[in-house]
Amino acid sequence: MRDLLAARDIRHARTPPVSGLTRQHFSVASEHKELQLLAWRDYLGRFLDLQVRRQQLGNGFHAELDTYVLPDMAYLDSRTDAVTQLRSNERISTDSMRDFVFHIAVQGIIETSTARPSAKALQYTPGILALDMNQPMRMVRPTRAHVLAFFLPRAAVSAHLPDAEAIHGRIVGYTTPLTRMLPAYLNILCQRLPALPADQQEQTLRTCARLIIAAFAKQQRLEEHGRAVARAALQGQIEHYIQANLHEEHLTPDGVMRAFPVARSTIYRLFESQGGLAAYIRHCRLRDAAHELTSMRHLAVTQIGLGLGFNSASDFSRAFSRAYGMSPRDFREQFGNSSGTVRNDLSSK
Repeated sequence: MRDLLAARDIRHARTPPVSGLTRQHFSVASEHKELQLLAWRDYLGRFLDLQVRRQQLGNGFHAELDTYVLPDMAYLDSRTDAVTQLRSNERISTDSMRDFVFHIAVQGIIETSTARPSAKALQYTPGILALDMNQPMRMVRPTRAHVLAFFLPRAAVSAHLPDAEAIHGRIVGYTTPLTRMLPAYLNILCQRLPALPADQQEQTLRTCARLIIAAFAKQQRLEEHGRAVARAALQGQIEHYIQANLHEEHLTPDGVMRAFPVARSTIYRLFESQGGLAAYIRHCRLRDAAHELTSMRHLAVTQIGLGLGFNSASDFSRAFSRAYGMSPRDFREQFGNSSGTVRNDLSSK
């Protein structure tokens, strides 16, 4: 990270490192007007691509950047005219930049698209945008913008977010007690950071970084809890559907898929611990068969099996014997006079 963010020419002023903190200032103001956007592209070209149209060059381009580099993180404060910057799969394959970057729009609008379908983040209200530099993105700043960015090592972010890659393109707003602490620190970064002693600069930057990671970690936990609740609700609906249709021919895994238009893999995962969806349906039918064998003695064994969707009497007998250790007829003979006890016993199988 330090090597990629370190300047490589004379268009910047560099402050000698103090306590591991290096400050750099970069500006294109001294360049000829037609070269300013190209100079900015050249500077960011170490880890980003910029879209440059010929008609833009004659208008000049305002861009300045203050960079604070610590051994394990970096903070950037940039002010630019309208610009579009990209990180493509081709660029990712040619460099070693794998940090997570957290963007804060102080002024202006940022519209960011990622490779995921319909994944677009629009920042025009206060919030923090997370980007994984190991994934492609396209960031459009349609107006002059003032943007802060924290570059944090992948390992540091992943240590607090088990599914760190999932935050790519996500925005956290200042709507919780935790995130409402950030604006005060961001104000220090924008207004007072250069004048602070080096140790206070480092402390302020690290505090902001910790708050940002904590905010995304909390959001991820809440989202995972929400997903768990949704999964439990969906599974409950499917189980109720199966119980209500045990005697229907259309009760098959494909029939369940048609009744619940969610991803097939999602439904399969819900019943994975029970041997799969087909096994769960068969288990429920066998439980119901055991109950009918003892409570509906007027029905023939074959009639019960066929009524519960088994293909033949032999198919039903084999499946029942594997589940209960005896044939359906033997089960009826042994438990036929104690159906209440059998029903309770079956609920634990």
